[in-house]
Amino acid sequence: MNIYILCPVRNGVPIEAREYAEEMKGAGHAVHFPPDDAPQDDPTGNAICFTHLKAMRECDSVHVFWDVNSKGSHFDLGMAYALGKHVLIVKLYQPDTEGKSYVKVMESMK
Repeated sequence: MNIYILCPVRNGVPIEAREYAEEMKGAGHAVHFPPDDAPQDDPTGNAICFTHLKAMRECDSVHVFWDVNSKGSHFDLGMAYALGKHVLIVKLYQPDTEGKSYVKVMESMK
């Protein structure tokens, strides 16, 4: 399986996301892990977005470590939604809210 791991990057990569990426690779999956697989020295962010879009198009499933404060995660989730990707929530860093939410949208993307 080709997996895209959606996780915070800019303000620190969660250790459990990195461990999960290694676990998935060890299980034989191809993994796109944003902090390692996109050019983080990109001065505008355009190359990062393009790299993620290419990986998102090629993946079978998006595995999510969701931090509502991660702006890049919102962008990546939008790409997954637009491309009709299967989403698996691995970890939520904040509880879901009442009413409509991105968490509920992700839960419907199966």
